[in-house]
Amino acid sequence: MTSGVVTPFRIEIPDADLLDLRERLVRTRWPERETVEDRSQGVPLAYMRELCGYWAAGYDWRATEARLNALPQFRTEIDGLWIHAIHVRSPHTDALPLVITHGWPGSIVEFLKVIGPLADPAAHGGDAADAFHVVCPSLPGYGFSDKPSGRGWDVERIADAWIRLMARLGYERYGAQGSDWGTSISTCIGQRDPDHVAGIHLTPPLAAPDPATFDELTDAEAAALAELEYRREWEDGYTAEQSTRPQTLGYGLVDSPAGLCAWIVEKLWSWTDCDGHLENVLTHDEILDNVMLYWLPGTGASAARLYWESIRQVRKRFTEPTSDRVVVPTGCSIFPKEVPRPSRRWASTRYTDIRYWNELDKGGHFAAFEQPELFVDEVRSFFRLVR
Repeated sequence: MTSGVVTPFRIEIPDADLLDLRERLVRTRWPERETVEDRSQGVPLAYMRELCGYWAAGYDWRATEARLNALPQFRTEIDGLWIHAIHVRSPHTDALPLVITHGWPGSIVEFLKVIGPLADPAAHGGDAADAFHVVCPSLPGYGFSDKPSGRGWDVERIADAWIRLMARLGYERYGAQGSDWGTSISTCIGQRDPDHVAGIHLTPPLAAPDPATFDELTDAEAAALAELEYRREWEDGYTAEQSTRPQTLGYGLVDSPAGLCAWIVEKLWSWTDCDGHLENVLTHDEILDNVMLYWLPGTGASAARLYWESIRQVRKRFTEPTSDRVVVPTGCSIFPKEVPRPSRRWASTRYTDIRYWNELDKGGHFAAFEQPELFVDEVRSFFRLVR
């Protein structure tokens, strides 16, 4: 490969890797059952044994590999690192280019149900005027992008890489959409490349509660503050570990498929709007498709390392007042099981040109994965205002 070249890519996992996975699953050394009747100690043993049993005996990676390979993919070198991406050009020549960025513990798999409707809305019952050229990269250290061998790949550097990526693909004016890490990266793109960015769509925006409103909080704002405090006490252990000792954690995540699966499924269950049962919104196959994007390339440590690089800075953006401002047109979709959930008046202190704001009735942290039709509608609704 040569620097600057966009090289077509196909996923071709050796049979030996799949056999090794099955053998590891069969040999799993299980812990004892939890001592509670709920999920307050983590993913229940019975659920994990059932899911991993299906993973070993019923799950078909080759079907997912074929679905991914049906989409145009490439790898290209940016800032010394080879980046993998899906790139689906719309059949409509006046489509707006859009870079969509995932987070942890997600992957490009999150977007498989929305890429088609976004790129070719007319083929999915929509309006051709809403079409996008879709670019969906894997974060550095995630999926089939390379793993950084040195420090410094924080959200700002990734944003700069995405800016170069869009220019390399020939897109002079484009939009950015993101969730989780993708929210911070898309925000940075808007700040660092405003002359080329039509707008950014965030699920959700990251903005701190405004102390000036604390004497007159709305019910929704009070609930959002309470949820932040609850998450800090009971849901934030993964952040503490990944942001301080990602290498130590990585030995288990890269070696044990059951351990990796539990680490990811814990957050899928906690962060989705699933009424207590993850399969209400994601099938076993969809859950495992996402886990495989961590298992096959062995990214347990490298993906966690992004927390070591960036979470302290990012956390301040939604917990402490900041002078950081975002002036590009912004669209915000707030799903009810998302955390954080800033109010519009809180978000407007950081994002000064909010053109679109919607608080939805269902959906969680993985909106494109859980509620693809709602996600597509939200993306279209915002970008109609800035095309």
